[in-house]
Amino acid sequence: MLIKNDNIEIIKASGEKVKFSLHKLRASLEHTGADNTTVDQIIDVVRDELYQGISTKEIYNRAFALLKKKKSHLASKYKLKKAIYELGPTGFPFERFVSTILKYSGYKTTVGKVLQGSCTTHEIDVVAQKNHETTIVECKFHSEQGLKCNIKIPLYINSRFQDVKTHWNSKSKNELLLTQGWVVTNTRFTKDALKYGKCIGLYLLSWDYPKDNGLKDRIDRLGLYPITVSTLLTNREKQFLLSRDIMLCRELIDGSFYLDHLGISDTRKEKILSEIKLLCNK
Repeated sequence: MLIKNDNIEIIKASGEKVKFSLHKLRASLEHTGADNTTVDQIIDVVRDELYQGISTKEIYNRAFALLKKKKSHLASKYKLKKAIYELGPTGFPFERFVSTILKYSGYKTTVGKVLQGSCTTHEIDVVAQKNHETTIVECKFHSEQGLKCNIKIPLYINSRFQDVKTHWNSKSKNELLLTQGWVVTNTRFTKDALKYGKCIGLYLLSWDYPKDNGLKDRIDRLGLYPITVSTLLTNREKQFLLSRDIMLCRELIDGSFYLDHLGISDTRKEKILSEIKLLCNK
């Protein structure tokens, strides 16, 4: 395919101007599992509608709408990043979501646990245990795109981790040693934050870090899509399901009776479950 519009500047959510990348758009569409014909058709339309100063949000919205017309479950995959933001506006649903991902990775988890440190008590977002070790996880949720976690975040989290770790490992009743602290964000870390985290030994997990094992990669690999990715459920319905601890699409398959509680018709219910089963490969 002939690449045009290679001099178009687009505006990211952060306000930064960058050159439009046809390769990135193609890669994001292919990542959903869309076939080459579908990808080419969407790219042709989007490319013809580009103009100087177009926002990444406009490009995304157009590609999403075109993909949704083709296959809704592929559009659900495409909107994954946006769906994480929709877990807000508070960070608590994100903490529960991170806890759920860790559970499916073999961890035993507790959300919002208060732990004693050497100097003071700390409310920890997620306490995770696996392989005879304990990990404490702090979640930093941003409800707006374009925001990053700067070095102040891992600096602060590390001081809390060290305080809890000193006290925890001094108590013989804690059979599982506290060995690691994590910081998880739905956006990205600055370079200084990543450098500090690596130096001090904090495990940092963001949308696309570590490479090939970031939040996005883990969700795709395990099929742990949040309920907010659905293109067929309304925002009210999604919030109802979240309030009933239905965090993942796959959980709705076994908890489909909640759709009855919402008064959803059998026809629409069938469409919703069909979309979700395709998304989760079930």
